[in-house]
Amino acid sequence: MITPTQAELEILNILWKSGEARVPDVHALLSQQKDIGYTTTLKAMQVMEQKGLLQRRREGRSHVYAPAIAEDATKNTLLSRFVESTFDGSRSRMVMQLLGSQAVSPEELAEIRNFLQNLEEN
Repeated sequence: MITPTQAELEILNILWKSGEARVPDVHALLSQQKDIGYTTTLKAMQVMEQKGLLQRRREGRSHVYAPAIAEDATKNTLLSRFVESTFDGSRSRMVMQLLGSQAVSPEELAEIRNFLQNLEEN
């Protein structure tokens, strides 16, 4: 699997949510997050298509882009690599670091408890 860069992940996250979009649409959403030029967005998406991260189809005079890789599989691979390289493969150390380093809302704690309970039951 090709590992997307941080900038590529930002574009993929937009496309995973929308399903597909034209460059101007992606650029408008990216511009809300950071200062980025239109041609930078265009070039990034063209490179991503060449790398196999995006698919492109022609619609009239414009191109419509869609993710060529699955969100869950990509995120699982990236997370597994991160856990291996940062926490020597220890998921528990990663979770404890994450939960111990920042405030966690009661709602998030409830979600985590429910998730863990479901894991234990299944």
